[in-house]
Amino acid sequence: MTVPASRTATWATLGLVSVTAIWGSTFFLIKDLVTRMPVADFLAVRFLIAAVAMAVLFHRPLLRLSLREWWQGMALGAIYGIAQLLQTSGLEHTSASISGFVTGMYVVFTPLLGTVLLRQRLPSVTWIAVLLSVGGLGLLALHGLSIGYGVWLTLASAALYGLHIVGLGTWSRPGSAFALSTVQMIVIASICLLATLPSGPTLPPDLGAWAAVVYMALAAGAGAMLVQTWAQAHLSPTRAAIVMTLEPVFAAGFAVTFGQDALTWRMLAGGALVLAAMYLVELAPRSSAVKAEGLHHEV
Repeated sequence: MTVPASRTATWATLGLVSVTAIWGSTFFLIKDLVTRMPVADFLAVRFLIAAVAMAVLFHRPLLRLSLREWWQGMALGAIYGIAQLLQTSGLEHTSASISGFVTGMYVVFTPLLGTVLLRQRLPSVTWIAVLLSVGGLGLLALHGLSIGYGVWLTLASAALYGLHIVGLGTWSRPGSAFALSTVQMIVIASICLLATLPSGPTLPPDLGAWAAVVYMALAAGAGAMLVQTWAQAHLSPTRAAIVMTLEPVFAAGFAVTFGQDALTWRMLAGGALVLAAMYLVELAPRSSAVKAEGLHHEV
């Protein structure tokens, strides 16, 4: 029985929403961990656990990948791994609020890169949604503005995240999504391990830190990468990017729930703008886009 494309796209959208919720839940955990171990070491341990778990689960699909798919997965993993290191390095030189806003700029870079690299023609409602998303992200995360070294590093990571989303939208196929995710995770872990040289990674200092790292490795790392890669086999890159702007909404919600932040009008207004952007994308006419994507995924 063939599942209608619209229903599959709905499940893919819900999958990405769940991914952003998991990512949002990690902010308060990471904030604690990076005060007790170096950033590169934390990333190396986290992604190494995720890579091993995925390699064990999906070693057979890995063997069925073509050489071209291996190169594509390695390229995507390298882009994502470098983006992770740039983002966390930038955070060391700028405030968390500025970093959050600048990282969220991938929602702008994604359609721009898609237009330049793939020559996509986007409906005007998509650009309205992008502007709403940026405005919402600004209200949620921006408290003043300073252009410095850390901001430029974070902006570079946002561009790479946008490129990763475009690449996934182009190369991900439903039949090879899990294997492609595994290749990416192996490369991400390798890049983060290289960043810990010459001494190698420092292990988490206690049981609580290990629990947080394992959660982020398996849920926010392996699980999120699997769902994102599968979902983007059924969604356009721009639509995926706008859905993922829910991340700061969830991050703010977890911060309030766990008592680390107070509910403010900026959170409410920013979250409303981000949700409005998602609503616009969901209502936008997509008949031609769905047809084009269907042909693309049958190749």
